[in-house]
Amino acid sequence: MNIESNTTVKEFILLGFHVEQKLQWFLFCVFFFMYTSTITGNTIIIIVIWQTSKLHSPMYLFLGNFSFMEMCYSSVTMPKMLTDLASGNKEISVIGCVTQLYFFFVLGAIENYFLAVMAYDRYLAICNPLRYLAIMSNRFCHQLVLITWLVSFTGSFVPMYLLSKLSFCGRNEIDNFFCDASPIFNLSCTNTSVLKSYFFILVWIIVFSCLLFIILSYLHIILVILKIPSNNGRRKVFSTCGSHFTVVILYYGSVISMYIRPNHGYTFVFDKCLSVFYAIVTPFLNPIIYSLRNKSIREAIKLYKWSHWKEHIL
Repeated sequence: MNIESNTTVKEFILLGFHVEQKLQWFLFCVFFFMYTSTITGNTIIIIVIWQTSKLHSPMYLFLGNFSFMEMCYSSVTMPKMLTDLASGNKEISVIGCVTQLYFFFVLGAIENYFLAVMAYDRYLAICNPLRYLAIMSNRFCHQLVLITWLVSFTGSFVPMYLLSKLSFCGRNEIDNFFCDASPIFNLSCTNTSVLKSYFFILVWIIVFSCLLFIILSYLHIILVILKIPSNNGRRKVFSTCGSHFTVVILYYGSVISMYIRPNHGYTFVFDKCLSVFYAIVTPFLNPIIYSLRNKSIREAIKLYKWSHWKEHIL
């Protein structure tokens, strides 16, 4: 994307958090802990799934890819934010800003698709168990994963390419800790009304199509669970999708609050808090939710730790 010939502004300033220097170091420590925990937690989940043969099933194939996506998602924004907090250098080139937004948008789309695919997997496992293995074959699962990644990367290229062609002049300050779409549109000297509508309609389509699919899947799951006579049986069935359901609520609650709402009546501080929640807090919580609420993952982690401990002792 060659954009330098189209712009007079060569770099943006990410204003980040308007706090004193001491508090900036405190935020650096907190966010550094959350970032390293996110990377570590998701890495453990991937390794455990890879090393544990009984977890080589469709649900955990999707979970492993979801964990890898979460690591990439956090790494798009957090290293730059941590560098800014530590050094005070908050400059980012225009091409760097557009590139960051591209990967942030791509990985956000992938997260939506994976949440939908994981809901479909739970729907088949609970509502159609006799045909589950026939439908969710190893080949079909890998095709779903590949299509999810390819569609997200290729489908996001056009809006980001058009965004890279915008002209920027005058103001160059972004009141956030990463490059989001709205402030870039607002800083452009070009008329962005058509591109802005196209971009946010695309976000609406991705978010609400996946969310509607997830809601329909869970409505069928709930109807099946209600037909189970015993409370213990209902709890056991619901526990297989409890982690996914919790992640869905956290993710869509924050994304809809941020992007799918009226523009008036909200402050930059409120938007920044929401940005922190869906870009930092949610990826930090997801591996904790999956490891604490998923019995198979907990047992596999304990077994993996025990086997490695024995190897070191012996």
